[in-house]
Amino acid sequence: MSSTLFRTKKVEQSILDTEEPEHALKKSLSALDLTVFGVGVIIGTGIFVLTGKVAKQNAGPAVSLAFVVAGIVCALAALCYAEFASTLPVAGSAYTFSYASLGELPAWIIGWDLVLEFALGTAVVAVGWAGYIRSLMDNAGWHMPASLGGRDEAHGFGFDILAAALVLVLTCILVLGMKLSARVTEVVVAIKVTVVLIVIIAGAFFINGDNYSPFIPKSQAVEAGGSLKAPLIQLMFGWAPANFGVMGIFTAASVVFFAFIGFDVVATAAEETKNPQRDMPRGILGSLFVCTTLYVAVAIVVTGMQHYSKLSVDAPLADAFKATGHPWFSGVISFGAAVGLTTVCMILLLGQTRVFFAMSRDGLLPRFFSRVHPRFKTPHRPTILLGVIIAIVAGFTSLSELAELVNIGTLFAFVVVAIGVIILRRTRPDLPRSFRTPWVPVLPIVSVCATVWLMVNLPTETWLRFAIWMVIGALVYFLYGRSHSRLGRQEETTLEQVTGEGPGGKQL
Repeated sequence: MSSTLFRTKKVEQSILDTEEPEHALKKSLSALDLTVFGVGVIIGTGIFVLTGKVAKQNAGPAVSLAFVVAGIVCALAALCYAEFASTLPVAGSAYTFSYASLGELPAWIIGWDLVLEFALGTAVVAVGWAGYIRSLMDNAGWHMPASLGGRDEAHGFGFDILAAALVLVLTCILVLGMKLSARVTEVVVAIKVTVVLIVIIAGAFFINGDNYSPFIPKSQAVEAGGSLKAPLIQLMFGWAPANFGVMGIFTAASVVFFAFIGFDVVATAAEETKNPQRDMPRGILGSLFVCTTLYVAVAIVVTGMQHYSKLSVDAPLADAFKATGHPWFSGVISFGAAVGLTTVCMILLLGQTRVFFAMSRDGLLPRFFSRVHPRFKTPHRPTILLGVIIAIVAGFTSLSELAELVNIGTLFAFVVVAIGVIILRRTRPDLPRSFRTPWVPVLPIVSVCATVWLMVNLPTETWLRFAIWMVIGALVYFLYGRSHSRLGRQEETTLEQVTGEGPGGKQL
């Protein structure tokens, strides 16, 4: 049984499956498209909110160094993703990589988790976007009925019509074609980055050098917590991280790291890239570099405009402009955040549908969902199904408290991909690799250690939720996926041809 659970799918077979006419995605993306996708999903409200919050609570002005540390940790994982995505340019990202290196059950687990992570993430972002839009509407004197403004504002029936509408519109765009999705993303990302640059350039004129003193505030010990909201490492060892000081930079890095999550979604578009061997590494690493640069610049500006101890937690950048006598910039920031969340939502939905599509094509989910649209060459069936489900979830559910639970699946994927690079280097050294992760196995091992460190700093309740998801996923695999696996059926057919025996060892 263990041999079937860890059977691997050959790289050549994965690539061959992408050439089946009914299951083939259209190749239309360039390195620029991929970079824009990466920037589009990484830059969200975190750049306007998280920067000041972490500066005030964890690192002071040294939060800029925390972004550098977090960027380095992401770069380690990105180098591993770049090798896999260029060697195995197939939809599915970490799921497909795991299938080729670790085996079917680990691939199913990571695929199942990513589908759920992306779904929850899309719903959370859609609800956040709706909140910004309602705020802008209120400023203009337009007010929505409470019953259509979400669960938080409703007394009785409540449905967030804006969040649901956003998901449905983005679903239609994704169905109509990947190139259209890329063009929409490019326009929106251009607006978003322009807003960020305006904030950086304008804020630079209001910097007061005294606010940078001390650049690394004196260290403050943090009392260890004992509830499920406490990091897992606290419950396990009673150890609590320090705020401020040198260690505070690393504490802050574990928080701001989640502002980077999303570059791995770029890898899900590998199959739809014109020249994946060249363009996937450029897209993944390029988007990460651009976002790290913007994050560091925003961190320097916000801590220079207002002393870190006076920064607000909810809207630090907007309030910093108010403190310098320029409140109208808060409207610009809200507009940039609302526009930015549009692309975050669409690209998360894109990543989810591609993972679902890849799992369906392998038979681990119903093959019905692996047929592409005859005209648009997009996986329209899973896109429509998942889009409608997420729209309903976003409309009826208050998800603000779940936003912090979106991250552990992505971190788990980082670990799996890094280990997979080491394994595939040993099992398939003959594979042509247009991009090679440097210093294997040292760099992937360092990536695993850094990622696991961030994982154990997540709340314990996040780990419990992760465990529940995995149990449900394992049940689905053993009840359906394992018996419908195309790889498993191909092996059975081969066995019958070689031995003349049918299923169960019966003589044919």
